[in-house]
Amino acid sequence: MFSIINAASTKVKVDEMLRMGSGKISAEAFTFFELTTATNGFDADFLIGEGGFGKVFKGFIERMNQYVAVKTLNRGGFQGNKEFLVEVLMFSRLHHHPNLVNLIGYCIDGDHRILVYEYMCNGSLEDHLLDLFEGAKPLDWNTRIKIARGAAKGLEYLHDVAKPPVIYRDVKASNILLDDEFSPKLSDFGLAKLGPVGGQDHVSTRVMGTYGYCAPEYASTGQLTTKSDVYSFGVLLLEMITGRRVLDSARPTEEQNLITWAEPMFKDRQKFTLMADPLLDEKYPVKALYQALAIAAMCLQEEADTRPLMADVVTALDYLATPQAEDITTEN
Repeated sequence: MFSIINAASTKVKVDEMLRMGSGKISAEAFTFFELTTATNGFDADFLIGEGGFGKVFKGFIERMNQYVAVKTLNRGGFQGNKEFLVEVLMFSRLHHHPNLVNLIGYCIDGDHRILVYEYMCNGSLEDHLLDLFEGAKPLDWNTRIKIARGAAKGLEYLHDVAKPPVIYRDVKASNILLDDEFSPKLSDFGLAKLGPVGGQDHVSTRVMGTYGYCAPEYASTGQLTTKSDVYSFGVLLLEMITGRRVLDSARPTEEQNLITWAEPMFKDRQKFTLMADPLLDEKYPVKALYQALAIAAMCLQEEADTRPLMADVVTALDYLATPQAEDITTEN
């Protein structure tokens, strides 16, 4: 009897996905058996990440001759099912973009909800910026700008090219994945939301996301716009420049919140170099540091209307990534 109910429930969820996606689910449907085989029975040795959502395993799909990341969502719970559906449908709406992780497929089998992505061999930005293991080489300045620019381009695509626009809603270092050349891709679209259409200037929704990254107007009113993502990107960029977490209880009280620590320093150019990550070892173009901090400060404006568009952020970061930007500056 239970298996019949489970099967019926699964069919309802598949039907719901097809309705929401207008019958177009571009990702492949995997069987639970195939993913069990790919991960050696979800062996702990294959585990590459875990969080509130569930666990991520490295796997190998033999018929595709491809390594994959297999994300198992925690069983049960409306929110988990909702995020699973949103992720599959959101990727089905989006065209492939070099700065969005590729969703290869999914699995609905009984109460199992599993997503299958391309495997990103260098893990997340968080691994290399905020959770650096002892003896690991820190990211240099040029690599940080490359990652920031790529992440910004991914957001620009969601905001300006996708129709209707998509608000990512979960910009953070752990969601920026890196390939073998440290090119970044946005991952985890479970909280993504279709943006306002038909003359609306915002969508109203329950506040979700990661504390510290949320734009103030979204946190206080639930009103979400693409400028909410811009604020979150500003937090991310500031983390990349400073090497500090947005919230860090291990630091002195006055330094635990990155934004409140940085705000007075944004107003004093003499202190800009004090904001640079010590792990950069003063190896950065000083003018580029100033410009990167200016971009972050603009993204972090309290009033959403005064923040730049992601397209403007991309233009500014494109400039910082050019050889000319390095040539006209000097190292500290």
